[in-house]
Amino acid sequence: MLQVENLTYTYREDKPSKLYRYSLRVEAGEVAGILGPSGSGKSTLLDLLSGFLTPDAGAILLDDTPLSALPPEQRPVSILFQSHNLFEHLTALENVLIGLHGNTRGTSEEMARARAILTSMHLESCVDTPVSRLSGGQQQRVALARVLLRNRPVLLLDEPFTGLDPATRIEMLRLVRTLTTDHRLHTIMVTHDQTDCDAIADRVYRMVEGKLIPEHPNNRR
Repeated sequence: MLQVENLTYTYREDKPSKLYRYSLRVEAGEVAGILGPSGSGKSTLLDLLSGFLTPDAGAILLDDTPLSALPPEQRPVSILFQSHNLFEHLTALENVLIGLHGNTRGTSEEMARARAILTSMHLESCVDTPVSRLSGGQQQRVALARVLLRNRPVLLLDEPFTGLDPATRIEMLRLVRTLTTDHRLHTIMVTHDQTDCDAIADRVYRMVEGKLIPEHPNNRR
């Protein structure tokens, strides 16, 4: 289980300063949806979980193991942004491999795993295609494949499907749901769209006046 316990962060450079408070839990195989308008503190939570910000107080635990003291590169976390951070001149396979070591080389085992993951996402015909020639939905599937190859148990989604057409957005949400279940991920999805949470979230939280409030269990199961 991923637990966030009384985590606080203050933006002291703002006048007046802004204080955010977070508590949540996500079981393996669950999606937690975080709702709130822009500027409400949703992305701050993801920065705290990934180690890009240091909290004032509180704890982050994964299966009772503290994470707060770990630097970003040692945290068992992958993050998928609205901007998927793919290299458009590289192929789908190269973009997946670069998530492991920062380059496009890999062992024979890593290459095989990358190809298998791309195939599982119905991208077998795109393995050697530059991502600049792929559709928006295909590019997001490449980005998700890179996340899976890294094999980290916590998946953070920062509104990654904004801008996709409705049909592709639904397809990607369903894929996240399936990957979360099949790989026993702890997935946290930041969104401003209630329908995203209705579609795939097991737990729903909302940012209200700087505090993360549990809204309701989605009773998906």
